[in-house]
Amino acid sequence: MDNKLDELKAKAQELLEVCNDETKKKETLDSLKNGMTAFLNDMKKLNKEDKVSLDSIADQVRNKIVTFMTADLNELQEDARNKIAASMDEKALQDTKVFFLGKKGKLTAILRGMKDVSAEQRPVIGALANQVRENVEAAIAEKMEELKAKRLQRKIERETVDITLPARHQKVGHIHPLDKALREIMKSFVRMGYSVEEGPEIEQDYYNFECLNLPKDHPARDMQDSFYITPDILLRTHTSPVQARTLRKHEPNSPIRMIAPGKVFRWDNDATHSPVFHQVEGLVVDKGISFADLKGTLEIFLKDLFGSDTKIRFRASYFPFTEPSAEVDISFAARTGEDDGDPDWLEILGCGMVHPMVLKLNGYDPEKVSGFAFGMGIERIAMLLYGIDDLRNFYENDVRFLKQF
Repeated sequence: MDNKLDELKAKAQELLEVCNDETKKKETLDSLKNGMTAFLNDMKKLNKEDKVSLDSIADQVRNKIVTFMTADLNELQEDARNKIAASMDEKALQDTKVFFLGKKGKLTAILRGMKDVSAEQRPVIGALANQVRENVEAAIAEKMEELKAKRLQRKIERETVDITLPARHQKVGHIHPLDKALREIMKSFVRMGYSVEEGPEIEQDYYNFECLNLPKDHPARDMQDSFYITPDILLRTHTSPVQARTLRKHEPNSPIRMIAPGKVFRWDNDATHSPVFHQVEGLVVDKGISFADLKGTLEIFLKDLFGSDTKIRFRASYFPFTEPSAEVDISFAARTGEDDGDPDWLEILGCGMVHPMVLKLNGYDPEKVSGFAFGMGIERIAMLLYGIDDLRNFYENDVRFLKQF
């Protein structure tokens, strides 16, 4: 065992002598570090008494290792500053950061030698390593800001604005013709004292059909191709459910004068029909309401909308929720100078006296009150008001079309 100790001691002394030889140290630095690490590892394999005999020379070796690590950390900091300064773009700077501070970088490699440093020296080396890391990170952050500023400056120089170009004027929007027509319709009825009511577009079958005198087996349901979501829920096919809901929320037999504008949905699509379209329906209920009241109201409304020279006629028709029922036509013959007794009539809306069964189903007594109802498509009104010949123009969002209004 004495021979082994002597060999270790001689090995350590030789390493220390080489360290003190300034002419050889730089050339054999890595070999010296590896030799010192090997000496300390060999010491760990000795028993306690043998270790004590080598403690003095082991302390000298550990001090040399601290000296080497200190020099390596200072050299790393200097090399890092040089490479950071030489980085020409953000990618090169990031690569420099990984090279020095990454998990497999130079700082990590140096700190692997901490296991060979004495307990007293470890806090000193640790503090130095942390300071080096902070200094390198600060230099990287400063360089990153510099590179970003240069990149922004280059972008600004490339993206110059030609101030001689004419300005881009903000375009003014237009009211959609359907909204414009609806405003005119609502304005006319509001002046006559009507309230505006709204209801859900996804409706129960009961409100859409049954409480309007259209039970499930009623053949008139075939007149409306409906979008059903479930057997009892559908997209409303008219705004009549709003009338039923309004009747139900009022005190039974109390007066009502209302219109219900809104979207409705039916399975139909061509130049004069759309699966989504808009309606305005009206309802008046009170004591002593007659067909004469309906006729007078609609004449006032249509002449207000289309002009006082508008001709109006009523034709008998059928709706399950009114009795009697009528279709209303208008003619512009007087306006065109063709009043030859045979004007061209255009169907504009449907109407009638509220069916007694509809009043009963919604809590009103047909023996005490009566009423009238009417309904019209806003698209048809708009087409007549503004001379539009294809209903699909309303929904195609063609700016050339919309700019006309």
